[in-house]
Amino acid sequence: MTPRAGGAGPGSRPATIIDVAEAAGVSRQTVTRAMNDMPGIKVATKERVLAAAKELAYRPSRFGRGLVGHTQRTVGLVVDDLMNPYYPQLASAVVSSARDRGWNVILAQTAKAADQYSLIADLAKQADVVIGYPALTDTQAQEVLAGVPFVRIDMGEYTYGGGVEMEVDDAMGDLADHLLERGSQRPVLLDVGLPGFPSARGQSFLTAMADRGVRVPTVTAASKSLSSGVAGGNALLAAHPDVDAIMTFNDIVACGALKALHEAGVDVPGRVRLAGCDGLNLGRFVSPELTTLAVDMNAVAESAVGMALGMYDGEVPLQGVRARVAHHLLVRAST
Repeated sequence: MTPRAGGAGPGSRPATIIDVAEAAGVSRQTVTRAMNDMPGIKVATKERVLAAAKELAYRPSRFGRGLVGHTQRTVGLVVDDLMNPYYPQLASAVVSSARDRGWNVILAQTAKAADQYSLIADLAKQADVVIGYPALTDTQAQEVLAGVPFVRIDMGEYTYGGGVEMEVDDAMGDLADHLLERGSQRPVLLDVGLPGFPSARGQSFLTAMADRGVRVPTVTAASKSLSSGVAGGNALLAAHPDVDAIMTFNDIVACGALKALHEAGVDVPGRVRLAGCDGLNLGRFVSPELTTLAVDMNAVAESAVGMALGMYDGEVPLQGVRARVAHHLLVRAST
């Protein structure tokens, strides 16, 4: 059993700023403000921090006190792979949102990182808050980001920290209605993940169609890339040659599938209607332009950055806070 921080018994360790932050339910930066009588903190929050510090017998380090005057505040943004156009579009929105609040942004890409845990641990040492898509379980995130305001984008089943949830069900229902109204009778889902285990958005499409009396088979692409979209599109055409509508995991896979359809001489939308998800800008520059379930990336960034900075200021709890951003059906020429 780990001895309690600040205890007087044998083997107990001195309390750290992380211990105080966790006990008071605030960020490390809020503890620094309270301990150094800095402005920008509520009286009740300050009193809660000071009470926790007293209970834990916390003594700020000389190094920590030397940082009190620093003014550069930084958002740490974690993304998967910048080769995927989704992440640059998100990063641009985050930078704009942070800049408008007087904050800087530093970025970490987890794709192909040898040690993602250490990568994010290093980011947490440099940033005042962390948001994005860290490749960490809840337990790992709690270990590496303890006391750091943390907001996970596209929260899903994760629970640690704050979260922005991406609501897709209503838009998926609108897409199902749209395809059926256009005469589609044999839709197929081109998903990403493990065969037999639909993604959350894939399951949303299956459910929307099932609610309307249509059973939808699934073909699974290997990854979220263009090349996987091409391969998945070819596999789908081979397995379901009579397909008349395809819903894909995202716009990237949709563009790959569109290439496969073109190369096979399949007219879109004449013979097959095609839709993606995310509303990326690139969907406007393919032919035909891509119908998609679009999400307002600026709204996602505003929600994530605003929540994280609220945690930093002690105005928002470090745990259990959720925001929702809904997708909407954007009909273009591909359907």
